[in-house]
Amino acid sequence: MRPVFEMVPSLAASSTTVLIHGETGTGKDLLARAIHGMSPRKQKPFVAVNCGALPDTLLESELFGYKKGAFTGAARDKPGRFALAGDGTLFLDEIGGRAINSRRAEAKRLQPGGCGPRTRHPQDHALP
Repeated sequence: MRPVFEMVPSLAASSTTVLIHGETGTGKDLLARAIHGMSPRKQKPFVAVNCGALPDTLLESELFGYKKGAFTGAARDKPGRFALAGDGTLFLDEIGGRAINSRRAEAKRLQPGGCGPRTRHPQDHALP
């Protein structure tokens, strides 16, 4: 574990995306918090999402938010976790266990210009 923690300062100084891979319970969240805490973003939000605890049907709305009226029961706008993290850090825990169709939909939304809240627009669909 020591070699991993020796990398934290250089990772924290970088603006790159960091993939932390490991089994459940190995401290991925602690490593993510350490990187965040040493980064220029340390005063900005650290938002953690346990993706494994969310059903596929809720994950997209939780990550990207939605607009009032986007679906039955959407009585108000709700910002997603990406928006809540802002210029801080978003830690997606247990994302690897998601169904492939969910990951494709999430990847599409992560493309430039694709990170907005869910609306009733026809382009809102999963990749084939």
